[in-house]
Amino acid sequence: MGDVELVGLYWTVSGPVEVHVGREWSLFDWRDRCEEAAKVGFAGIGIWHADLEHVLETHTLAEMKATFDDAGLRHLELEFLMDWFVDPPDERRAASDEQRHLLFDAAAVLEPHHIKVGNIPATPAPLEQVTQRFAELCADAAEHHAATIAYEIMPFDPNVRTLDDVIAVAAGAGAPNGGIAIDTWHMGKLGIAPEELRRIPLEHLAWVELSDGQREDMPDPVDETINHRRLPGEGEFDVAAYVDVCRDMGYPGPWGVEVLSEELRNLPMEEIFKRAYETTSAQFRAGVR
Repeated sequence: MGDVELVGLYWTVSGPVEVHVGREWSLFDWRDRCEEAAKVGFAGIGIWHADLEHVLETHTLAEMKATFDDAGLRHLELEFLMDWFVDPPDERRAASDEQRHLLFDAAAVLEPHHIKVGNIPATPAPLEQVTQRFAELCADAAEHHAATIAYEIMPFDPNVRTLDDVIAVAAGAGAPNGGIAIDTWHMGKLGIAPEELRRIPLEHLAWVELSDGQREDMPDPVDETINHRRLPGEGEFDVAAYVDVCRDMGYPGPWGVEVLSEELRNLPMEEIFKRAYETTSAQFRAGVR
């Protein structure tokens, strides 16, 4: 695909994990994941904090980095940091700070493209507080590693639900290592059309990930979010149009593949990686002007 670099993100290639409700770490070996990603054409992969902790029970960060590099991979996503905007001494902030240390220590060695942050638990807070804490988080990150901190906008975040909101957070923080993470599934669910992404200043567009789904909400939004997304091109969202707009804006990549699908997770590892890569790469051919 020429200059297009795709990253197989954690929930896409993790296999049969229990998203947010049980064993979140993958049964697939770290080396096997890295090698399979490279084999099918991915330029990188992602890792979730619970899986990182599990891998570190038997490997050092240096060993993980060597395995990643030996496979020829170039881009890594680390995720996820939540409740970083909550005021201490709240216990949620204490847990978040622990998670921050884990991810920042890992970033110093693994050299990820970015660390993804946001508000999966839907913790309410004033937008001004979120903006201030985002600035503080980015400043702290800059002292420990070179990774970008990418704030992901999502439908269940009560504080940052619009492009105006997330642009305000990124611009208000004014952090050179901070930016916005866009997921096409979240864009579809929020009713944000591809052309609307042009409102995001390019300097704030830190990360783009691709996923498909259905426009009509399922009865259980949590179940839909973690189990029923579709591979790019296999749902109702115009993933190729989001790609086309982002490329036209000047977003250089890499591009994440973020598909939380119970059906996908239960396929053999080789098929998971192959289907994720092939369906996503097709969106770039479809989106060429």
